[in-house]
Amino acid sequence: MFSWLGRQAGGRGGTGADPVQTVTGGLRSLYQRKVLPLEEAYRFHEFHSPALEDADFENKPMILLVGQYSTGKTTFIRYLLEQDFPGMRIGPEPTTDSFIAVMYGETEGNTPGNALVVDPKKPFRKLSRFGNAFLNRFMCSQLPNEVLKSISIIDSPGILSGEKQRISRGYDFCQVLQWFAERVDRIILLFDAHKLDISDEFSEAIKAFRGQDDKIRVVLNKADQVDTQQLMRVYGALMWSLGKVINTPEVLRVYIGSFWTQPLQNTDNRRLFEAEAQDLFRDIQSLPQKAAVRKLNDLIKRARLAKVHAYIISFLKKEMPSMFGKENKKRELISRLPEIYIQLQREYHISAGDFPKVKAMQEKLENYDFTKFHSLKPKLIEAVDNMLTNKISSLMNLISQEEMSMPPPLVQGGAFDGTAESPFNQGYGEGAKEGADEEEWVVAKDKPVYDELFYTLSPINGKISGINAKKEMVTSKLPNSVLGKIWKLADCDGDGMLDEEEFALAKHLIKIKLSGYELPSSLPPHLVPPSHRKSLSKAD
Repeated sequence: MFSWLGRQAGGRGGTGADPVQTVTGGLRSLYQRKVLPLEEAYRFHEFHSPALEDADFENKPMILLVGQYSTGKTTFIRYLLEQDFPGMRIGPEPTTDSFIAVMYGETEGNTPGNALVVDPKKPFRKLSRFGNAFLNRFMCSQLPNEVLKSISIIDSPGILSGEKQRISRGYDFCQVLQWFAERVDRIILLFDAHKLDISDEFSEAIKAFRGQDDKIRVVLNKADQVDTQQLMRVYGALMWSLGKVINTPEVLRVYIGSFWTQPLQNTDNRRLFEAEAQDLFRDIQSLPQKAAVRKLNDLIKRARLAKVHAYIISFLKKEMPSMFGKENKKRELISRLPEIYIQLQREYHISAGDFPKVKAMQEKLENYDFTKFHSLKPKLIEAVDNMLTNKISSLMNLISQEEMSMPPPLVQGGAFDGTAESPFNQGYGEGAKEGADEEEWVVAKDKPVYDELFYTLSPINGKISGINAKKEMVTSKLPNSVLGKIWKLADCDGDGMLDEEEFALAKHLIKIKLSGYELPSSLPPHLVPPSHRKSLSKAD
């Protein structure tokens, strides 16, 4: 079924082929044989995005950090890596004035931008089009760090306000962000709990991520510097501000916490911060597993845009006169571009969301001679349609097979290992895990209280019936589905009745659920009542 992928990946498809290389080769081959000819025919690279190279398919998952100055972007990287990296500068003033690609290397060192864009092993060669003004503010920081074996991190300059932002860069900051956004696996927007205003420049930067909404995550940093009431207001204000800039029906995922190694200033929300940090870690750790699907998804988006671009360019070519009035017709077509979009949508059944921005397209078209554009080449369109209809589904199946046979490892090292297998792991000693490393049965400390209740429920031969147990358990106001699960966990011998230890266990599980913790799917050994441990071990 996948022999075509093996052949296109350089003959590595048969027995013993490396699945990662097969998928990478398949993606690269699809792009070069199906999409690239269409892009080149209609000057796609001049209007939208440079051609993809081998390094774009083979590079590790990348994370782009974006935020206003002093929101903790560089500190966040330091927090994840648990070590300094070359070129790192941290301070309350705007310190990071460059784009820094933090990547794995056997030895520590920096590679300047001009050298970086001629390295075929790095996915940055096409950044050369932004010129020396950008390349002088771009560098790669390499170091031997376990985290960087799985991911790379892009630190961006802090976004400023006012004219300084517009004038002093010397390059198109938003265009650079857009270039990175198309290639990274995750975009993290960092906000300071005391700095929620989204300046015009930050707003433009966020708008550069149009079409990449599924990659965006938001981090509300330094949240320990406000109390619980203020944090609620800050969170609400942040969501309101983001809603005005990011036009999506879904609510963005916002992670709340304090991502550095200093003591918390306000510990009221410590448990929340720990849970949020673990959620963010899990999201980042899963990136290597999702990298192949992300690259496939980006290829599909690129192919759809290339098709639409071909329709636009060929339409403009077709409408041009052969002899006189070319300039007037060009101006007319540019002004009518919104109408042309609607016409092409109807003619080729294309979604409006697949079209590029009208204003940006109009500005770029001003510099071209429409008579030199190519007419529509149906074979190029058919090749892309065939890829989208047939080849993509085959590649998706291959990716699924790869994930089952050889799943990529999770991101490890640094902060990701900081709490693993230790008492400081999230949830350790809490909820159903409480008492796991203690010799005494954890329920015993509250058992005298539970025993008093037990003997008010008319036990017979040391046990209460399900009906009598239900009368007490429903006072918790938990749903019947939850109480039913608690009953199954507590009725250790399965006789449909509860002795005093089983009843105490049921009350303990109710307490766990009411405290906001999840119930275990099966009863952990440390929660088994002492008098039932021998019988359960024999049953096992």
